[in-house]
Amino acid sequence: MTEHMRAQLEAMSLPATATIRQTMQTINRGGLGTAFLIDPETRRFVGLVTDGDIRRALLQGYGLESPVMTVPRPQPVTARVGMSPEEISSLLSAPVRVVPLLDGEGRVVDLVAFDRRMRLPVAEPLLGEKELLNVSECVLTGWVSSGGKFVTEFEEAFAEFCDTRFAVACSSGTTALHLALLALGVGDGDEVIVPTLTFIATANAVTYTRARPVFVDSEAETWNIDPDLIAEAITPRTKAIIPVHLYGHPANMDPLLAIAAKYGLAVIEDAAEAHGARYKGRRVGGIGDIGVFSFYGNKIVTTGEGGMLVTNRADVAEKARRLRDHGMSSEHRYWHTILGYNYRMTNIQAALGVAQMEKIEAILDAKRRVAEVYRTGLTGIPGIQLPPQCEWAENVYWMFSVLVNEAEFGMSRDMLMHYLSRTGMETRPFFPPVHTQPIYNTGQALPVAERLAQTGINLPSSVTMHASAVERVCASIRAAHLGSQRSEKGG
Repeated sequence: MTEHMRAQLEAMSLPATATIRQTMQTINRGGLGTAFLIDPETRRFVGLVTDGDIRRALLQGYGLESPVMTVPRPQPVTARVGMSPEEISSLLSAPVRVVPLLDGEGRVVDLVAFDRRMRLPVAEPLLGEKELLNVSECVLTGWVSSGGKFVTEFEEAFAEFCDTRFAVACSSGTTALHLALLALGVGDGDEVIVPTLTFIATANAVTYTRARPVFVDSEAETWNIDPDLIAEAITPRTKAIIPVHLYGHPANMDPLLAIAAKYGLAVIEDAAEAHGARYKGRRVGGIGDIGVFSFYGNKIVTTGEGGMLVTNRADVAEKARRLRDHGMSSEHRYWHTILGYNYRMTNIQAALGVAQMEKIEAILDAKRRVAEVYRTGLTGIPGIQLPPQCEWAENVYWMFSVLVNEAEFGMSRDMLMHYLSRTGMETRPFFPPVHTQPIYNTGQALPVAERLAQTGINLPSSVTMHASAVERVCASIRAAHLGSQRSEKGG
């Protein structure tokens, strides 16, 4: 048994005398949605409980302190040492995701948790007991809309995390961007400089204000906006710059801030993918005039949907709060002197956010561990370029992203994605450059971003991934390269 497997089994096992609460904690820790129940005296396997079993039990009225052995669940499927791989594989099915392998004395010595019907997702949230308790409190007290204590608690916790004075919770990362631009007075006829290599929401939020996004190429080192190209994109109509901390690595902020100061431009950090990343020791989001974050389900911190605007400027925070609530006066209820929007976050969403912030450092640590296993496993594979990690930056690896050089690797990025999909591993291509999208299509030649978009791939990056799962992805990539080399020689 490998050290990784021993640690995995330990993380997934608990005494059969445990409560539902303790079992939830074990399931959360194990990362495979399953807990093994062990006789505390003999260490023999006596049962298996899944996260689905727990959810159904709670809905049926079981309490968190109820004995887990009383939870209704199917008879566990187990394998025995000595069974052939084909026999073990036949035990897996859609509802049977994890099969413990037992020795002659009934102790768990290994597990089977993968076949072609089971996919490694590119991302999934880390949700546990505290999220459930907070959401249950909202439901039980009736505070399910935008009123309630959790919105304020979430804002305060996130402002402290980003080392900013203010945070304004809203309904999505896109609405946070829109609020940021409006709070700075960006409007009809203005221009805002954005990187072309980003999710389209960065540019769309500019267009919502009737301003025009101006696209700038990426730098090869960080994959973010190239500061050396910003000045030539500035015109008398330019109002702001939006650097994007792409896939978790900070943009090079100092030269960008110097340009902004020289020309009197605002800086809005799009940190939707970079919660906790640092630039020269400072958390992203609090470096420019405004920072914006997304809490979509695949983000480092999630509230399902949701966003946050952070700033040190009281005027910006106050205007953003007013704009997100229909432009309503803070002194006179239902009195509106400006056009506003319904961009509020619900108390239920914020309840998730509060729980997520209590374990944000653990989430970031898990992201770094996943990245380290990837770096070790992929180093030395011809044609695979690892993600940036500049000496002045702390990458949080929202996605572990690599570039595929077809000539050196032996197959294209798209061919590798197809290969990994057939072996049960979900991936994502890099964002297409926004200047090439049909609704913008400027006709520009921005070669660095175009090359990155054509060769970049996001690998499975969930914080719940065990090292053995990451190693499996690395092994598949190495096998794809070796297979392509053999095919080439054979041809």
